[in-house]
Amino acid sequence: MTLQSPQAWRAAGRAYAHRGHECFFIEQAREPGLDSALLLIHGFPTSSWDWHRLWDALGQKFARVIAPDMIGFGFSAKPADYAYSILDQADLHENLLAHLGVRRVHILSHDYGDTVAQELLARHLDRHGGGLAIESCALLNGGLFPEVHRPRTIQKLLLTPLGPLLSLLTNQRSFERSFSAIFGANTQPSAEELAQFWQLIRSDNGNRIMHKLIRYMPERIAHRERWVGALQKTRVPLRVINGPDDPVSGAHMVARYRELVPSPDVVELTRIGHYPQLEDPAAVLAAFLAFHPR
Repeated sequence: MTLQSPQAWRAAGRAYAHRGHECFFIEQAREPGLDSALLLIHGFPTSSWDWHRLWDALGQKFARVIAPDMIGFGFSAKPADYAYSILDQADLHENLLAHLGVRRVHILSHDYGDTVAQELLARHLDRHGGGLAIESCALLNGGLFPEVHRPRTIQKLLLTPLGPLLSLLTNQRSFERSFSAIFGANTQPSAEELAQFWQLIRSDNGNRIMHKLIRYMPERIAHRERWVGALQKTRVPLRVINGPDDPVSGAHMVARYRELVPSPDVVELTRIGHYPQLEDPAAVLAAFLAFHPR
């Protein structure tokens, strides 16, 4: 099932309710009743469509693959009056999995999704193995450690009192310029891809809530002990797959991971930036599948 366009992706998905709002997810299941699945958690400011280049290959390797759009992103609802938070997004994933009958999960996450995955790992520790069982977790580029996260200027400004105005003023041209800058020099998105990403963000006036979604950055600081502690204490197998040329969370984030996480398992993809799953999907797939059987 090749789903290269956002329109085809949307047509293949389904809706579910989260706190009274309609949200989107897409699933492929060779064994629909299976209680184990691979969960794909996307990043900021994009959506589950970030995984489209891995979708077919992952569906061949896993009997069940699930990729939601978090509330505020992609094809999910984007309410203006909503308390967006990482904790709520973790609830969203847990509730969706429970609704679908999934009790055991492997995670592949990216960016903002890494922080959601860290909260899910922390909850897994809290439950002492009860409830949703996390069987493995692979993390692509993301701000695992707030002290070495290097946000773009626009991200910093969105957190200031100017944030609401900047959300309104952000246009396709400014988005494309900022977004392209976090990719590798030789793996830049095409003009068509940039337009597609912008349309996903802009749909349902999503660009107008960017200053609310960006609150995950101070959340990372407030919950650092819990979320970094989850990486340090978990017995769930972890692997980081990183594009080191990413100016936001590249080689410097990997260096910190190696300092703080016991027995770090890291794969670095040469000359790749912030979106490895889009820039070099074959390398990401190989690194992920080599990790998974362990």
